[in-house]
Amino acid sequence: MTNDNDIIFQPLTFRNLTVSNRIFRSNISGRFDNYDGSGNQVRINWEQKFAQGGVGAIISSFTPVQIRGRILPNYATIDRDDRIPFWRKLGEVVHEYDCKFIMQLSHSGRQQDVSGVENLNLKALSSTSITESFHGFECQAMTKAEIQETVQAFAAGARRAREAGLDGVELHSANGYLITQFLSSGINDRNDEYGGSLENRARFLLEIIKAIRQEVGDDFHLQAKISAVEYNNAVIPWEKPGNTLEDSIQVCQWMEAAGVDAIHVSTGSIFPHPLNPPGEFPRIEAMRWYDLMLSSGIHTFRNYLLFRFPLLYPIFLFLWNRVQKQTQDQPIQGLEVKAQALNESFQRFVSSEQMQELLQKYQGVSLNHAAEIKKQVNIPVICTGGFQQASYIRRTIQENFCDAVSIARPLVANNDLVHQFKAGKDLPERPCTYCNKCLLNALENPLGCYELSRYNNSDEMIAEIMTVFDPAPFR
Repeated sequence: MTNDNDIIFQPLTFRNLTVSNRIFRSNISGRFDNYDGSGNQVRINWEQKFAQGGVGAIISSFTPVQIRGRILPNYATIDRDDRIPFWRKLGEVVHEYDCKFIMQLSHSGRQQDVSGVENLNLKALSSTSITESFHGFECQAMTKAEIQETVQAFAAGARRAREAGLDGVELHSANGYLITQFLSSGINDRNDEYGGSLENRARFLLEIIKAIRQEVGDDFHLQAKISAVEYNNAVIPWEKPGNTLEDSIQVCQWMEAAGVDAIHVSTGSIFPHPLNPPGEFPRIEAMRWYDLMLSSGIHTFRNYLLFRFPLLYPIFLFLWNRVQKQTQDQPIQGLEVKAQALNESFQRFVSSEQMQELLQKYQGVSLNHAAEIKKQVNIPVICTGGFQQASYIRRTIQENFCDAVSIARPLVANNDLVHQFKAGKDLPERPCTYCNKCLLNALENPLGCYELSRYNNSDEMIAEIMTVFDPAPFR
């Protein structure tokens, strides 16, 4: 198969946007920017890696529409007009590689890792006043005035993204952040017009879509990310499970009618979640860096103890792995994972057989859900969840599970993954092993691949991670 007739490298046309291939870089980033939310050259370097590596489009990391809605300091925001020049420069750099840039408009709600000094004495805003169950993030239910202020903040963020010359926006209405906190039957306990029925719980999201369309018109790309099935009780068994696939299909149909151009399918109602991102939970990294969050939630010390002590850790692992086991028992119909022989230098860490097992467990965890959503909407569907194998991605698109895939960690491990696919490789020479060390390190260290066995030595690993700082912000 040549690249000319390979579906992976066929353009994907939305209502207002055409992307050159079917590989999207999913939302992921480190703490690369300035503490006040202004952008930094390091973020431009970061995004340039993936544009240069061949992805058709980049979905930005979590971009707060308000300072009160950020998950961590040192993430660039879109809360003020003076942010526009930075994002314009970033978009110009990405566009040099025939790559589109879609800004993910976001608000943390009660799910904040480190809130920052501006929010030090403020409870997080949410649909509810009930403390989040995993980390114990405290919050307060938003007033109607706060809801409307936040709706307008999303609309203003979309307008700024358009003025910056970016190619579209994505609403982060997934993975436990503010919009999910309204959508979710397992979280939203309101008794006004924003709570109760699914229609009421979706009102906040649909008002945001309407406000964005009023602000930017109908000719600017707008997509939304959704947790197709929430599994809100994955780690805390007594929690309410949250929205079902049927709920999410209805929400997607409402979003399409309201003017959304594409659906980005994920799963899981918090972050991190056993299914988002799928893979291992690295104890050493959790023990080493989770202490940064100890003051953020009332349950964080409990969690730290579970990570810290070998006798307690199996309790956490049992809870963490329950849902992964359930989903692994539901194979993707018609799609078989078969890993090719790996580069010999990599087999010192993982064999082809082990890699095949990892792919079988973690690749495409949301595919069945994406396929069901795709049957019920008339707009393109993007699916995320551990993709890194060309043959598997090709068949997911050919067999109408989705129209494109989004990738995060495997692209962090191999920025040039798309070019390797173009060269005929089914798997990269040194695949991502789903160890999740990148994400645990991102709380305090530069984001990058921290799986030492993928490198010849530690110096080589650190040198690769630090390339994001070249060119430096100042010379």
